[in-house]
Amino acid sequence: MTAPSIAVAYTQLLLNGCGIKKQPSSIDLPVIKNLPKVTHGIQIGDVISDKAIIWSRSDRPSKMLLKYSFKADFTDFHLIEGPLALAETDYTAKIDLTQLPAGKQVFIEVMFQDLNNPNQVSTGVYGKFKTAPDKAEDIRFLWSGDTCGQGWGINTEIGGMKIYETMRLTQPDFFIHCGDNIYSDSPMKPQVVTETGEIWHNLVTPEVLKVAETLSEFRGRYKYNLLDENLRRFNAEVPNIWLWDDHEVTNNWSPTKDLKADNRYVEKNINTLVEYGTKAAMEYAPMRYFSDKDSQRIYRQCSYGPLLDVFVLDMRSYRAGNSFNRQTQPGSDTDYLGQEQLQWLKTALKDSKAVWKVIAADLSLGLEINDGFDSKNRPQFENLANGDGPPLGREFEIAELLSFIKQENINNLVWFTAEVHYCAAIYYEPTHANFKNFKPFWEFISGPLNAGSFGTHALDNTFGPQIIFEKPSPTPNLSPLSGLQYFGQVDINSQDQSMIVALKDLKGNTLFTQRLNPA
Repeated sequence: MTAPSIAVAYTQLLLNGCGIKKQPSSIDLPVIKNLPKVTHGIQIGDVISDKAIIWSRSDRPSKMLLKYSFKADFTDFHLIEGPLALAETDYTAKIDLTQLPAGKQVFIEVMFQDLNNPNQVSTGVYGKFKTAPDKAEDIRFLWSGDTCGQGWGINTEIGGMKIYETMRLTQPDFFIHCGDNIYSDSPMKPQVVTETGEIWHNLVTPEVLKVAETLSEFRGRYKYNLLDENLRRFNAEVPNIWLWDDHEVTNNWSPTKDLKADNRYVEKNINTLVEYGTKAAMEYAPMRYFSDKDSQRIYRQCSYGPLLDVFVLDMRSYRAGNSFNRQTQPGSDTDYLGQEQLQWLKTALKDSKAVWKVIAADLSLGLEINDGFDSKNRPQFENLANGDGPPLGREFEIAELLSFIKQENINNLVWFTAEVHYCAAIYYEPTHANFKNFKPFWEFISGPLNAGSFGTHALDNTFGPQIIFEKPSPTPNLSPLSGLQYFGQVDINSQDQSMIVALKDLKGNTLFTQRLNPA
């Protein structure tokens, strides 16, 4: 069907009043049976000054329609005919909304049109967002990670994943999810006994009762999270910058991941799990498609006006296998970001004119994270930190990056991450480091959003991390009922260009703040 005919059909539906609202209204309209449905809300992603990704999902083969306006009453709306939502993408679809004005509030409505009957159009789902400014304006963004992990899912008896509502009420410009958007390797039970003896009641679906091994099961994990009304409401108002970590596939995965001894898995081939996990992630992430040549690329830059550039990293896709990680020379077995991503990051940082350069990462630079033992009974490492001493193994890449930043005199670089399931503020200082050729910088950690809380990790002194603040769990895997669920809030002031970083808990209480002044 051509765009004009769709517009005509849609206008006729408005005139007929058959289930589509002309503008947001509380008036009950006639119910039309067998209309398509928007099944899991909408997501807004990768918002910059003139573009935004709009994501949604239908319940059948259909065409995505997007109505957008710069007025809340939609009196001047524009209608866009979007892509087809088909079984091959699990009925998900995205529109890259372009040619938007900078610093402008945009109101949207997403609908789906039945492919077999153009007169059948779903009820609209509404959202809103603000495009990035092209001049200095105050900016607020949030970051965290780790959703529905360790068997702690959506508990409707306590109001679901309430942290998303707490975050929404702070009215951020956008949110960075630093990975573990799902826990494909963490089965859920309908009931779990918590640390206090209380019963935690999980909402469950068939796909979350076991580890994800099929494409359908990986997709089901994303659909499960989007059953939470707090998350759907958050997604409709807060643009997302998405990245991933290990649990989108399986715990601590790398190319050498061995599942032979894990009796939960019938599918033992890690490459098969990566293929399914990646496809599901690309379908459900509100992320801009990079190119036909690099269709699954996650690392990217999101510019947010003259005060802020966000550099999104992928510490998962290009790594070599997890190992003892103490090789004395860099090589293919020490890859972490990989040379292509590393060179991109160095060039992008050097070219950035923004006051603040934020690096969104899925793993900390200075906390040791173990991954079992190798055949010689030596510890294997999941991230780059591998114990005290000079740069070895994966640390070569970060040493190269930090030296480059110092050489090029790149200022105001701040790292944000999640992963370890507690919150912390870490200052990296050459005088405390074994490797000294770098400029001091901060790394802030938050999370989990809705998962088990855990204790601290050992520090690796290679880059001189100093713990300024941390709030870990006193015992492993405390439930969200313990209140040890965290997110971070960042405010950039347009007048003095300062950055204030706050670590907050489930209820929005501030636990720690750090003011950073630009160089």
